[in-house]
Amino acid sequence: MEKIVIENEMVTDAPQSTLVGHIGPVYSVTFSPDGQVLASGSWDQTVRLWWVADGTPLRTLEGHMNWVQSVAFSPDGQTLASGSLDGAVLLWRAADGTPLRTLEHTGSVTSVAFSPDGQILATGSGDAIVRLWQVSDGALLRTLEVHIGPVHSVAFSPDGQTLASGSVDHTVRLWRVADGTLLRILEGHTGSVESVAFSPDGQTLASGSYDKTVRLWRVAGSALLRTLEGHTNWVSSVAFSPDGQTLASGSYDKTVRLWRVAGGALLRTLEGHTNWVSSVAFSPDGQTLASGSIDNTVRLW
Repeated sequence: MEKIVIENEMVTDAPQSTLVGHIGPVYSVTFSPDGQVLASGSWDQTVRLWWVADGTPLRTLEGHMNWVQSVAFSPDGQTLASGSLDGAVLLWRAADGTPLRTLEHTGSVTSVAFSPDGQILATGSGDAIVRLWQVSDGALLRTLEVHIGPVHSVAFSPDGQTLASGSVDHTVRLWRVADGTLLRILEGHTGSVESVAFSPDGQTLASGSYDKTVRLWRVAGSALLRTLEGHTNWVSSVAFSPDGQTLASGSYDKTVRLWRVAGGALLRTLEGHTNWVSSVAFSPDGQTLASGSIDNTVRLW
């Protein structure tokens, strides 16, 4: 296990645009597969869609009765999923914002993720359960119940065979999607695991935690590769660039940090948000990074 502690000089990059419209904290951001549209979920109970090219609003999706914690596009870009503290997952037709289906939970929904083939939706919940749903008809396929605290993040491996879940119980768990078997438990974080993400090649898993660190794990065997330290507050979100060479992390220290995956060097610190950064996402071409913040804005870098 290698620990990386970087004391680089601060680099401040101005965002190329700031998206203003939400009237509450922004908890989740995600790009459409073609990179033309950005979706954001907010405390104001709405999902908003924005044109990436010029940052103009496209439409606002209303229907949730509480904070929207997570948003995700299907791989074909035709469906958008949103999870909320109201205990519901809403599926929307991305083209026009028409509600398609509601999936009901017994607890707040904190994370949503589509499988790479778009057939399954995974959801993490405050009831400590991960659920797998059939997208075509909303049928509940299975529940994964081993975590002993709320599940705050779920992510599919690129081949769709493995699901990772991060929890308040300080662990990351890996599951076999086909039958829900628990494969491995990754332990080492000393605080709630807020975000998990697979590298594009599926060989590495990143996890961000309340312990202020990002950890990189080898998926095969689950060895801890390195710990990235530098954030001065909770790490709320992690995302790999499409080429897998860069990792972005968003933190309650109001910054976004970019790390070189090979070696763990800190490449750049992005400042500009005036409050906690809650979510980060790369565009499909890797040229743009979006960050959502408790300051009610989305910034594109």
